[in-house]
Amino acid sequence: MPTAEQTLSLPEIAFDYQRCLEACAQGDRQALRDLYHQESARLLGVAWRIARERAVAEDIVHDAFVRIWTRAGSFDPTRGSARGWIYSITRHLALNFVRDGAREVAISEQDESHLQDAHHAHDPEHAMHSFDLHAHSARVYLCLEQLEPARRNCILHAYVDGCSHAEIARKLDTPLGTVKAWIKRSLAALRECMG
Repeated sequence: MPTAEQTLSLPEIAFDYQRCLEACAQGDRQALRDLYHQESARLLGVAWRIARERAVAEDIVHDAFVRIWTRAGSFDPTRGSARGWIYSITRHLALNFVRDGAREVAISEQDESHLQDAHHAHDPEHAMHSFDLHAHSARVYLCLEQLEPARRNCILHAYVDGCSHAEIARKLDTPLGTVKAWIKRSLAALRECMG
């Protein structure tokens, strides 16, 4: 039996995202469960950082896994990593939610009547806050676009994917000090742009 020290030094077995997607494309539900157990918590973090509501983030992750399941066959490894594909689906769903402002929900006539009454009594201050929030979001995207691609990727990996500086350095094959400097300067540039 291995000692605690030996157990700690065993190499971590890499999760095979591409194999999971291939199995999902073949209808293997266990592969989807494996993928869910591997990534759902991190994907929830990504969705929450974008949508800023736990329940909405949970819905986004659910929708992402439905989309992963139904579109697994369309994954093309020549266009990027399987894990990146999974994260991009989640990010796109979350960003679409934020951009659209709300989901469409089937409602009864009675509920529709209540909603119309509430709409007529709508607080104009709340409407201005909502408008400001959407304008602010659009401005963030414009400011991000002004960053050099490597620096923009650092910011997105850190604040959207939730990666540590060390993880980003490994992903980009860039020295850790450089990644830290890029993030620091990029945040300063974003603050100035948003100013």
